[in-house]
Amino acid sequence: MLIRTLSVLECTKLIAASRVVRLACCRDGQPYVVPIHMTYADRHLYGFSMPGRKITWMRDNPRICVQVDEPGPGRGWKSVVVLGRYEELDDTPENEPERIHAWRLISSRPNWWETGSLSPVHPIVSDHYEHVFFRIIIQEISGREAIDRDE
Repeated sequence: MLIRTLSVLECTKLIAASRVVRLACCRDGQPYVVPIHMTYADRHLYGFSMPGRKITWMRDNPRICVQVDEPGPGRGWKSVVVLGRYEELDDTPENEPERIHAWRLISSRPNWWETGSLSPVHPIVSDHYEHVFFRIIIQEISGREAIDRDE
């Protein structure tokens, strides 16, 4: 087995190709990890959710971690870790362009609403459900690859 460090470009390509990532947040010293659909663009990860534990925790502590991995041939694999900061794209006039940008990016993927429970309508409106759009500002990205020498 050979382990090598991925370049930033290789890390970015893996994150951009991933459909589901693991999002980790922390509150009062307690970590919490959940799978979530996210989309990469412009050195940001964009996500959508209904209010719940992860949103509450990220509002309290915007420092997050995202992890994605991909199996390789044999025992091989690739893994990328992102350290970043949560930024909610709340429903205000100044955030409208970013919310629309996030919605377009996220909705370009099939079944993007699955982990968010409900699909919002366009233009983005809120009836009795609060749809939370957010982005992760990537502050650090790193990755490794394991190459199975037996393959």
